[in-house]
Amino acid sequence: MNKQKKQIGFFEKYLTLWVALCIAAGIAIGHIAGDKIRLVSDLEIYRVNIPVAILVWLMIYPMMLQIDFSRLKEVRKRPKGLILTVVVNWLIKPFTMAFFAWIFFSKIYSAFISPDLAGEYIAGAILLGAAPCTAMVFVWSYLTDGDPNYTLVQVSVNDLIILVAFVPIVGLLLGITNIEIPYNTLVASVVIFVVVPLAAGYFTHKILVGKRGEEWFKNSFLPKFKPVSIFALLVTLILLFAFQGTNITQNPLIILLIAIPLVIQTYFIFFITWIGGRKLKLPYTICSPAAMIGASNFFELAVAVAIALFGLQSPAALVTVVGVLVEVPVMLSLVALAKRWKY
Repeated sequence: MNKQKKQIGFFEKYLTLWVALCIAAGIAIGHIAGDKIRLVSDLEIYRVNIPVAILVWLMIYPMMLQIDFSRLKEVRKRPKGLILTVVVNWLIKPFTMAFFAWIFFSKIYSAFISPDLAGEYIAGAILLGAAPCTAMVFVWSYLTDGDPNYTLVQVSVNDLIILVAFVPIVGLLLGITNIEIPYNTLVASVVIFVVVPLAAGYFTHKILVGKRGEEWFKNSFLPKFKPVSIFALLVTLILLFAFQGTNITQNPLIILLIAIPLVIQTYFIFFITWIGGRKLKLPYTICSPAAMIGASNFFELAVAVAIALFGLQSPAALVTVVGVLVEVPVMLSLVALAKRWKY
């Protein structure tokens, strides 16, 4: 009996198309609204834009509902895969992302981009590189026949590490690039966009699973939040491009220029993790999700922090949005590669 072919969900499969449509819609709205759109950007508390904060929280909370910290006790059984994930995500990936961004934006693109702009583009890339994936990786793991339980453990550990490592790593790398770091805003962003939804998701999961059971939670409760998360993502993208419209129309090639180092970084980290997994003799069902976690990004967090630190119209925010644009086609190519190399 042939196994049914695994497929990505309709929205996830065409995410790049939706992002492209949001680019067009956002730019059009920005031109039509003119200066009136700035009224939205002024709705801030401690440099955190309130509408964007609400939208990003609606994106992140459904992801955190999937986290089950009770699974962490399984780490002792197969620790090597988790060690690989932690080393790649926190000791390699942020620094290689910063390196590739510096090479391209400061050196290769120096004839097209001023040093000030290059600094902000590098900052956006750093925010992407310091935020390992926590949501879409479940999709990539599923498509590559990865171990779903171990993937959940890897993601849960990453979420806990984000709480303590994201701010120091971002602060270090931004400091190296001579960008002034408002630490209060950076810490506030992590609290708002990680700590609060993580705690809310954990307690929601614990209470509802205790009352109704795991099967009801996964099959009945979680699917109800998917449209909310999708809607929030699309509205956020439209809002961002409404502010970025002028930058893009004045330099239409900028999206391509930004995408190149991000794509190179994604493939580089995938190969590093894959080779590391093979050297450690990890089973394919653990090696593949580890490589996917390293290659993909927690772009929702990166977008939110970029806006909080640099503003809705900033080049840094644009970089994080381009990260959303390239994520799906690149990751689908890596899914195909992983399945071809399946062992």
